[in-house]
Order: sequence, then structure tokens, then C-alpha cells
Amino acid sequence: MAQIDKVKETIGYLKVVFGLLVAIDVSLLAWLFQKDLASVDVKVGLAFLSAVLVTLSLVLINRIWS
Repeated sequence: MAQIDKVKETIGYLKVVFGLLVAIDVSLLAWLFQKDLASVDVKVGLAFLSAVLVTLSLVLINRIWS
């Protein structure tokens, strides 16, 4: 019975992390689309890099969860 509880807790944890990363990714991408991309500055570059890293972490968590 303890093994099932561990698996349930792991799935619950992964759901929380996945949900937070999806929210962060969506907000970063929305900010990037609202930003004028003609003026490339440090903030836009860092936001783009952050969005890529968050998206990659979402893919990794999805692979772990599946």
C-alpha cells in the first residue's frame, strides 16, 4: 500500500509543477507577443530564453509523467 501512496504523491507533485510551468510559459509568450519585436533588447532576449527553457522543462516533465 505504501508504494501506491508514493506514486499518487509523485503524480500530484508533477501535476502542480506542470501547471505552474504552463502558466509561466503562457504568460512569457503572451508578453513576448505584445512586445514590439522590432526593438530587440536584453529583456526580450531573456524572456525568449526563459520561454524556451520553461517549454523544454514542460516537455521533460511530460516525458517523466508519461
